[in-house]
Amino acid sequence: MKGTVLFITGIDTNIGKTFATGMIACALAGKGKRVITQKMIQTGCTEVSEDIEMHRKIQGIPFTEEDKAGLTCPYIFTYPCSPHMAAEKDGRTIDLSVVTEATRRLQEKYEYVLLEGAGGLMVPNDFHSLAIDYVKEQGYPVILVTSGKLGSINHTLLSLYACKQYGIQVRAVVYNLYPPTDKLITANTLEYLTRYLAKEFPGTALITLSEASAGTVEIDTSSLL
Repeated sequence: MKGTVLFITGIDTNIGKTFATGMIACALAGKGKRVITQKMIQTGCTEVSEDIEMHRKIQGIPFTEEDKAGLTCPYIFTYPCSPHMAAEKDGRTIDLSVVTEATRRLQEKYEYVLLEGAGGLMVPNDFHSLAIDYVKEQGYPVILVTSGKLGSINHTLLSLYACKQYGIQVRAVVYNLYPPTDKLITANTLEYLTRYLAKEFPGTALITLSEASAGTVEIDTSSLL
């Protein structure tokens, strides 16, 4: 039986996808599940994916054999920019079937593969496809990472709307409270999103993460199992 792939995306870049991915991996492992994280495309690095490195640090484990074999991050580009631009600058091309095959091999060994995307849903993989096109094609459910910073409601609703238009299931929305921002805006945004999800996306869990979560990994994984 093949493992379940959950695609971790965000409303923007630097929103906390990597932190959330590592934390969810910890929570699933705490439930006795065999779980591994994967990075679809990493930019701004050489040789080793810094996001995979952070996942393993959060999980408290060394690099796995799959990490060393390159399965958990099939593409690493040097320039810190969108995948399509990073590939072009390095004189390479992205073949998404390589990513799909790597994920399939991980599914053979693990019950859950947490596949972290690069940036948000509308990030171009190349000049012909977006991240959301790949997610739809593969039929992956999404975990959307957002935050309480000013402007996040707009970006969150746009991302949720895009998923609905593409017929993509949103399994959970992760509300990342780290780093802390304006407390009033954070509290109000959480209240708004709670009401919005209950009305427009019933069944989609809202998971709250904070810096303190790193020590407790108290995450309700029922919506992910």
